[in-house]
Amino acid sequence: MTKQASATATSPLSSRSAAPDGLAQGLETAFLAVRNETERRAAPLSPEDQQIQSMADASPIKWHRAHTTWFWEQFLLGEHAAGYRPFHPDFAFLFNSYYVSAGPRHARNHRGDITRPSADEVGAYRRYVDAAVVKFFREAGEDELRALAPLVEVGLNHEQQHQELMFTDILHAFAQNPVYPSYDKDWRFPAATRTGDHWLTLNEGIHTVGHVEDSFHFDNEKPAHRALVGPVKIARNLVTNGEWLAFMRDGGYRTATLWLMDGFAAASKEDWQAPGHWREVDGAWQLMTLAGVTPVDPDAPVCHLSYYEADAFARWAGKHLPTEMEWEVAARAGQLNDAFGIVWQWTRSSYSPYPGYRAIEGALGEYNGKFMVNQLVLRGSSLATPDGHSRVTYRNFFYPHHRWQFTGLRLADYV
Repeated sequence: MTKQASATATSPLSSRSAAPDGLAQGLETAFLAVRNETERRAAPLSPEDQQIQSMADASPIKWHRAHTTWFWEQFLLGEHAAGYRPFHPDFAFLFNSYYVSAGPRHARNHRGDITRPSADEVGAYRRYVDAAVVKFFREAGEDELRALAPLVEVGLNHEQQHQELMFTDILHAFAQNPVYPSYDKDWRFPAATRTGDHWLTLNEGIHTVGHVEDSFHFDNEKPAHRALVGPVKIARNLVTNGEWLAFMRDGGYRTATLWLMDGFAAASKEDWQAPGHWREVDGAWQLMTLAGVTPVDPDAPVCHLSYYEADAFARWAGKHLPTEMEWEVAARAGQLNDAFGIVWQWTRSSYSPYPGYRAIEGALGEYNGKFMVNQLVLRGSSLATPDGHSRVTYRNFFYPHHRWQFTGLRLADYV
């Protein structure tokens, strides 16, 4: 399983300039490390496991492996490697996700219907593209590689995003199976940290938020800008399962006045009585994990929550969810326990562009900007986030009803 990510984690290419054999070797090393991690995560899964699509929001593991390969074929090899021949003429249609500029694509909610190519054929596709990318790195000139390094870094981080989705999507699929199989029987939920005062006080002040360094970042983390933050108190600790059980015992899921209207409608329609992947067996609550079904640990951070649930809990507790600006300022101070590496944390900030934001030109401009409506921002990282893929300015985003991700919360107080 992955190690916990940290606020100071570096991108896969952060050390390329120090590579003993130059930029080409640094690119190759970083590329193969990320590509191998995708295969490592898929390795415990059977072909049948890799085929299933348990809901429209999730994708088959086989599709994740193929889509991340198409990304390299489409944006690096297809546009920059002279004479490159695609592995298969149908794969661009089958494995494009949402890049309208790159051409037509198979419907997202029918990805599980693609029984062919097989998982083995997808493996051959990956090996074919990997060999072509490595050959390109070794043969391209230094100036060309330097110009393309930012594109390569986007590709590496894109694949890391799908590595996280591989865990959340297969967990959701396994949770629908009545025998509750395990991905890794030795997997354990990361231990939480609970030290220091419960609250961190942020006095009123103007702070710079957003990415300011030259290191890798997605376009939605820019431009850096000034924001008024505080006065506010931010909880140092994540909300735990034990605290959530108290909310449940107090009728939290049945008390309409705690909920946003759309949230209570969603909870009622879906019959939410507990967080995602929880189930009650003989009066005791259990949680479906990557190790299979385990008892709910009251001291562990609560996980698999929608924004609606997080918001209702905050209201029940007499508190609030922090804004993403408040979260970032507190995290920069290094005073939040488990800001990274256990659960993404909901904020009450809408996913919208920073002042002055413009998407980059071309198909890659569709990566973030066109989703900036009707979604909420999460900050931090989760237990499924690959090493090197977290930073204090990272803006994750999901719709408010989503809860199959490793999502939790910490509270804010304005009293």
